[in-house]
Amino acid sequence: MCAEDGPEDTGFGLRFFEGRVSNAYLQRAAVQPGYTVVVWTRPHVVEPMDLPPDEAASYWRDLTDAASVLQRHFRPIKMNFLTLGNELPHLHTHVIPRYSQDPNPGRPFSFPDPAKVPQIPEDEFRATVELLRSAVPL
Repeated sequence: MCAEDGPEDTGFGLRFFEGRVSNAYLQRAAVQPGYTVVVWTRPHVVEPMDLPPDEAASYWRDLTDAASVLQRHFRPIKMNFLTLGNELPHLHTHVIPRYSQDPNPGRPFSFPDPAKVPQIPEDEFRATVELLRSAVPL
């Protein structure tokens, strides 16, 4: 995760948004339509409060810009933002669109066991990434 500028394909997701200091990756796992991870791409930090104020502002701007693209495309009723790092200690935020028919409406999102989550069919996944890329403002 510490690679500057980040790869296009992490194996888990494809980049659809390149921000000032982070990238957004739509995830292949069919956890929730639009499930994305935004990853800090500058020198390693674990927590957002480890950043100088201007870089922290840039990170949150990138996060909200990427989430806006997701919101316009997937039209969820709510967006959840989880800045975790318990398993992988590098600054990143899970962006989870929420829907009225999701697994736990009205409550915090409950991640399923990753080993039991199917993958989005690759052709469908790549087509969605292309639509998201085309929706990113220049």
